[in-house]
Amino acid sequence: MSVFNRETDAEFARGARAVVALPDLGGNDNPRDVEARLDEAAGLAEAIGIEVVEKIHFKIRAPRPATLFGKGQVERIAEVLEGHEAELLIVDAPITPIQQKNLETGAKAKVIDRTGLILEIFGERAATAEGRLQVELAHLDYQAGRLVRSWTHLERQRGGFGFLGGPGETQIEADRRLIRDRMAKLRKELEQVTRTRNLHRARRQRAPWPVIALVGYTNAGKSTLFNRVTKADVMAENLLFATLDPTMREIPLPGFDKAILSDTVGFISELPTQLVAAFRATLEEVISADLIIHVRDISHHDSDAQRDDVERVLTEIGARREEGGAPLIEAWNKIDILGPDDVERVRAEAARREDVMVISALSGEGVDRLLACAGEHLRKGATVRQIRLDATDGEAIAWLYANGEVVGQQSEDLSTLYEVRLSDADWARFQARQGETA
Repeated sequence: MSVFNRETDAEFARGARAVVALPDLGGNDNPRDVEARLDEAAGLAEAIGIEVVEKIHFKIRAPRPATLFGKGQVERIAEVLEGHEAELLIVDAPITPIQQKNLETGAKAKVIDRTGLILEIFGERAATAEGRLQVELAHLDYQAGRLVRSWTHLERQRGGFGFLGGPGETQIEADRRLIRDRMAKLRKELEQVTRTRNLHRARRQRAPWPVIALVGYTNAGKSTLFNRVTKADVMAENLLFATLDPTMREIPLPGFDKAILSDTVGFISELPTQLVAAFRATLEEVISADLIIHVRDISHHDSDAQRDDVERVLTEIGARREEGGAPLIEAWNKIDILGPDDVERVRAEAARREDVMVISALSGEGVDRLLACAGEHLRKGATVRQIRLDATDGEAIAWLYANGEVVGQQSEDLSTLYEVRLSDADWARFQARQGETA
């Protein structure tokens, strides 16, 4: 992923033995259960083939600027690493370059933080050209501030020119300049990709089909649901971030001729800001959707906290309805692994809400009802509009019947006046369609 020939903080061998350390800072910053947080960190590591041999957590009353952990805690981490013959320490929190350097010295092992680990996963999983550009940009942004600790040749200087050249440019300054140049080039390439994506999005908006975006916490079952509805073969495994690149397919939808279903990257708590910025163009697919389906793993004991994390990112990118975004419904997934009492409780809670459907993407239970609910939400807010069409315009007439509710019609000599209930989005599509065919 790096453009330089060096060992980066986030590069390590597949199959490495690792210890996960969770610094518990207390307070209400993270409402999750400690064990769930440790399991998630281990899952992130295992997603790229790292063997987690131990998980430990420490209460931290006052974070140390030099090491984050206290002196005794660093010694305990070193003992655990040595006892398990582990060569990698994963700190499940963002750490500064100085903290990383000091921890590597104290623990006598390579150290990577949560941000670096997630970036490494994204770097391995990104399959499209756009995804690789986005990940490299995020990776360089992350590494730019860490040159001081990870490069061994940084204090060498390059000589100046002539007598007034001065001591010249240090290697770290040159390398930072190279990174800035590379990042500028990547941003230009991504701008071109974004323009292309916007053109494709504009074509879809002129098309007579609504767009539905699937969002959710990583491993909530989005890709499994996507595969079931579309009969596609998107990678869907019990892994964190099994898929990264957005995928779109046409699907049948009750009350519509067809719809477009979009599967997006999964979210996670403390998603690195570099990734949110780099993937903004991809996430804009969610902003432009007509409906958002939030797939939740309702069997997970931190399901509510995961929901909050997803909604936080949606708010950040402006995709929530209060910011002008699309309406949202929740699909409470994985009821097939709940016990009978829990299933009854979940169904009773969902029955009290209009924006929740209970499903099993794996078995297919409830998926048809979810699609019917999606169709109903897309038709909400529709108003009756009067449209006059020539009797020979069979294609436009068929479109109205497929995408709206024809509540009345009055035939005249060579035309018919239709009264059709259409949403604002469908009305805009119809007008754009008629403009193109005029």
